[in-house]
Amino acid sequence: MKPLSLTEKILLDHLVDGDTLPPAGEVIKIKIDEAFTQDATGTMCMLQLEAMGIKRVKPLSVNFVDHSMLQVGFRNPDDHEYLKTVAEKLGIVYSPAGTGICHFLNMENFVKPGMTGVGADSHTVNAGGCGAIFMGAGGYDVALAMATGQYSMPMPQVVKVNLTGALKPGVMAMDVILKMLEINGVKGGKGIIFEYGGPGVANLSLTERATITNMGAEMGATTSIFPSDERTREFLASHGRPEDYKPLAADEGAEYARIIDIDLSALEPLIALYPSPGNVETVAAHAGTKINQVSVGSCTNSSYENIASFAEVLKGKRVAVDTLLYPGSRAVAMQLAEAGYITSLYHSGVRIQENGCGACIGQGGSPVSNGISLRTFNRNFPKRSGTETAQVHLVSPLVAAASALTGEITLPPAQPIEFKQQPAVLDTDSFIMPLPPEEAEKVEVIRGPNIMALPDFDPLPDRLEGEVLLKLGDNISTDDIQPAGTFLPLRSNVKEYAMQATFSQVDPSFSKRAVAHRDAGGHGFIVARENYGQGSSREHAALCPRWLGVRAVVVAQFARIHVANLVNFGIVPLTFANEADYDKISQGDTVSLDVSNLEGDLFLEVKGEKIPLNPAFEPGDVETLKAGGALPLFKATYKG
Repeated sequence: MKPLSLTEKILLDHLVDGDTLPPAGEVIKIKIDEAFTQDATGTMCMLQLEAMGIKRVKPLSVNFVDHSMLQVGFRNPDDHEYLKTVAEKLGIVYSPAGTGICHFLNMENFVKPGMTGVGADSHTVNAGGCGAIFMGAGGYDVALAMATGQYSMPMPQVVKVNLTGALKPGVMAMDVILKMLEINGVKGGKGIIFEYGGPGVANLSLTERATITNMGAEMGATTSIFPSDERTREFLASHGRPEDYKPLAADEGAEYARIIDIDLSALEPLIALYPSPGNVETVAAHAGTKINQVSVGSCTNSSYENIASFAEVLKGKRVAVDTLLYPGSRAVAMQLAEAGYITSLYHSGVRIQENGCGACIGQGGSPVSNGISLRTFNRNFPKRSGTETAQVHLVSPLVAAASALTGEITLPPAQPIEFKQQPAVLDTDSFIMPLPPEEAEKVEVIRGPNIMALPDFDPLPDRLEGEVLLKLGDNISTDDIQPAGTFLPLRSNVKEYAMQATFSQVDPSFSKRAVAHRDAGGHGFIVARENYGQGSSREHAALCPRWLGVRAVVVAQFARIHVANLVNFGIVPLTFANEADYDKISQGDTVSLDVSNLEGDLFLEVKGEKIPLNPAFEPGDVETLKAGGALPLFKATYKG
C-alpha cells in the first residue's frame, strides 16, 4: 500500500462508500463525528432541522452561544432560549452565553485526534490544530450532517507545509499564518487541505497550531491539519482528557500536490493591512504609525498562552490607547484570574470583555471614525468593525501589547517573554448536556416573536429572465453581501434581515429594487469578478438574496463555502467561460438564461449576444437546484 498523508488516512477511515479516495475534485461522502453551530447561524440551522422532521441528531452536536451576546432587546435572548430548548428536544449539547467562543471551546472539550467535523462557521478549521479534519459549512449542510451523520465534499488536494526551526522571541504563531497568507493570498487555498509537518511542528503548542489552522479559512482552504503528537497529548491531559489522545501522522514518503517550506526561525513580526488579511507586510515597515485602538482575542488568539504573554508585556505599565480583551473561554478567564493576570490587566487599563466573539464580528468595540485599530483577529474587511471609516490591521498579541503601550505600531520585545505556568481550569459544568430521548420528547421548544418560519421557495423554472441587479468587483465578502454587527439579531427573521441588510453597505437601494423586480415577475442576477463570497460561512448571504428574488450569480471565481450555500437555496452559481466577458455586462442590463438543462451548455443572453458560462456547481447539485433548494429536495426524498 502506498504511503498516505495524514489527511488521506482520516478521510479513508471516514468514507461512507468504498475504500479508495478519488482524484482531487471528485465528490466524496464522509462520516461526521461532530457537527456544531453558533447562535448567529444556529437558529436557521435548527429551523431547518425541525423542517426536516428530525427527532434526534446522529453525531455529537453542539449549539454554542458566542456571537450575539449583548442582549439589547428581546431578539438575542429569545434566540438563545430557542436554541437551548431545541437542543434539549433534539439531543444537542448547549453552551450558554459566556461559556466561550465555539472554536476554542471545541478544542478544549470535544475535539479528538482523527475526528471529522463540520461547523456552521468558517473558522471551524481551528480544530485542525488537534489532528482532526474539521470544515466550515453553511447552516443547511451542518443541519444535514446533524440529521444523517454524513457530509459530501469535493476531494481536496493535499499540500504539505514543511516547518523547520523554531520561532524566535517576539514572533508568534500569528506570524506563521500571516506568512502563509503572504505566500498563498486570500484565494490560494481553494480546494486544498494544508497539512503541516516537519521538525518545526514539535516546537509549536496546540494553541499555536490552532491559531495557524484557524486562519487557513482566510486563504479559502478546505481546512488545515497538524499531526497528533506529544504536544497534543500534553494539551488533552491538561484539559482532563488524556484518554482522547492517539498519535497520528503522515507516512514516511507520503505524496503531496506540492510542498511549501517555512523556516520558523527566519520569520519576523508581520501585519495584515486593511482591508484584507492577504495584505501582509512587516511590522517594521509600519512602525511609528499612530493607532487609536487595540483589541485582543477572537477564536484566533484568545488562549491562556496568548493573553498571558500579552499581559506580561503590559505588566506594571499603562496602555496609551483604548485596549479591549476577549478571553477565549470562561476556563481561560478563570485560569488568567488564578495566575493574577486579570488584576494586572486591569491595572494596565485594559477593558476586559465577555468571553465571546465581540468586536471581531462588530458586536461592540467599534473604533472611532477614521481610526486605526490593531487586532489579533482573523478578518479586517471594510466596515466589519462597525465603523465605516475605520481601518483594521491584524497582528500578533505581542505586537498588540507593544503597540498598546506606545499608541503607535511598535515591534514587540526581542527577548523571550516568560509567563506564569498555571494549570488549566475545567469548565465542563457550563454545558447543558442532552436529555435522554424519553425526556427530550416532552420538551416544549420556545419561539420568540422574531423567530420566523423558513420561507418556501419555488422550483427552478426552465428559463430565468430578469435584470442584473448588481455588478461588483473582486473579493466580495459575505460581510458585503449580508453584514453582521448590528444586524445579527435579525438572523432569525429572513424577511427583515433581507430588507434591512442585504448589500446595504454596497448599495442601500438594493433590497427595495430587488423585491420590486421580484414582485413584478423578474428574476434577479448578480455579476462579479474573483473570490465572490469570501469570508464567513453565513448562509444568509445566499438565503436573503434568494428571498429577494436572486436566482443566478455569475462571477469569475467563487469562494468555496458560498457555492454550496447558493445551491442549497436554489440560486444557480456560474462562472464566465471567458473572464473578459465580464466587461460586456452592465448593471441594469436585461438578461436571460436557459436552465432547462443544467448539464448542457449554458449561455447568458445579453444585448443580443450569448455569453458562454461554466457551472460552479457539481453534477450532483443539479437535482437540488431544480427542486428550488436543498430543504425541499430533502423533504421530498429523505427516508430516515
